[in-house]
Parts: sequence; structure tokens; C-alpha cells
Amino acid sequence: MQLPTLEYEKKYWGEGLKVIVGIDEAGRGPLAGPVVAGAVVVLPEIAEEIKGDSLFGLIRDSKALSSSQRERAYDLITASFPFGIGWSSHETVDRVNILQAAFLAMKKAVSDLKRKLEDDVDLLLVDGRGLIPNISTKQENIIGGDKIVFSISAASIVAKVTRDRMMLELHEKFPEYGFARHKGYGTKFHFEMIEKHGPCEAHRKSFRLKRKKT
Repeated sequence: MQLPTLEYEKKYWGEGLKVIVGIDEAGRGPLAGPVVAGAVVVLPEIAEEIKGDSLFGLIRDSKALSSSQRERAYDLITASFPFGIGWSSHETVDRVNILQAAFLAMKKAVSDLKRKLEDDVDLLLVDGRGLIPNISTKQENIIGGDKIVFSISAASIVAKVTRDRMMLELHEKFPEYGFARHKGYGTKFHFEMIEKHGPCEAHRKSFRLKRKKT
């Protein structure tokens, strides 16, 4: 299994940049709920300090972890590193489209992080193909960054755990859709429940909410 490294961060630390922020999002594909972004600063001295922790090896692409592993990794990340969280609601997704809603969530995560920092952010390492629009901070996009860049992996876990918790809250409000099971993704069961009950207020009306007929 491929594990992320600190090579990108070390490169920029060597150039004199101190605050390197990894950014990733969770929730572009689901039929319901928000899209959530995480922003994490991996400080070199703290990374070195917690290397021996048994949970350190769990900091990798969130999709490669079980739910319980993500929760444990989340606890280590949020206890060790400065982090920020931002999200865009399903209404925002419908209004501006999912890509722009994801970028907006990322900007909110960076703003949340900046409020907790004493230093300015030097660089954003953004997972994916695109750069965050209309943001003044220097940034670099890295395709597949959640698999290879440590700070982006950490951000992916923060985003995923936060969104899963939000979907559990939606499950309490709309239990008939089974959000606790599929977190809003388009599973067979989820489509069946939409067909049976119709979409609820948490569904993204701009998404295809009916299964294709075969």
C-alpha cells in the first residue's frame, strides 16, 4: 500500500517556507448533504515528535481506511496539528455547482485555519487538478495528493470524518434514507429509498436522483 510522505513539505521547508497547508475535500459525489474541506498544517517538529505513535501510520488517503481507523487518525491529527474545516451546504451545491461549492468549502477551511495561527500561511498544497480561485495565498495543485502528500492525507481524513459525522446527524433527522449506512452516496438502497419516499430537503436537487433504467 502506498503511504504518503513529507517530501513535498520538506522541499518547501528547505526553501524557507514554514506554514505549508494540505487541503482536501470529501463529498463531491454523494446525492445528499454538504461537501466538506479540511486544511491541515504539518509542522516539522511535531511530525518528528509523533512519528513513534502507533497511529502515525494511519495518516494516509482517507479512502484507504476503515471508519474506526479514520476516527483514530482524526483524533491524532486534530490533537497534534493546526487544522481548519469548511463546508458548503447542499443548497450551495445546487446553486453554484459541485466544483465551485468544493472550492468555496476549501476557502472556508483555510479561513478557519488562519484564525488559529500566529503566522501567515506560506503555501497551499491542494489535492486534485484545479487551484482554488480568488484566493491570494500561493498554491500548488497535486493530482492524487491525498495518496502521496502527508499534509493532504491528513486533510482528507479531517474532511471525511467531519462529513460522516454531519451525515449521521442527517440520519437522525431523516432515518428512512439510511444516511448512516451510505453517507449520501448513490447506493442501490439509497436510490430505492428516494424512489419510495421522494427526495428530502438534504438531497442535492441538481444531481440525478433516479437510477438509470437498464
